[in-house]
Amino acid sequence: MVSELVTNAVRYGAPPSRLRLINDRALICEVSDASNTAPHIRRARVLDEGGRGLMLVAQLTERWGARHTGTGKTIWAEQPVLRPQLPD
Repeated sequence: MVSELVTNAVRYGAPPSRLRLINDRALICEVSDASNTAPHIRRARVLDEGGRGLMLVAQLTERWGARHTGTGKTIWAEQPVLRPQLPD
């Protein structure tokens, strides 16, 4: 999830890029860049080497989305964190 979002920011966004990880009730990954272009899921062809990043993020995370900021946009994804059960 992290590498896909960062790769998209570097490849398609505008500098500077920023990564923020939040570990609370869920792991939230936020990647911000200076571009205002909204992300979209592409339909990669079978033999394409790329173009599946956001599709993977959408299928492997609980939720994901984008929001515009005063300096560009932030793409975020959220994944539940499994906490180990402590014995009583």
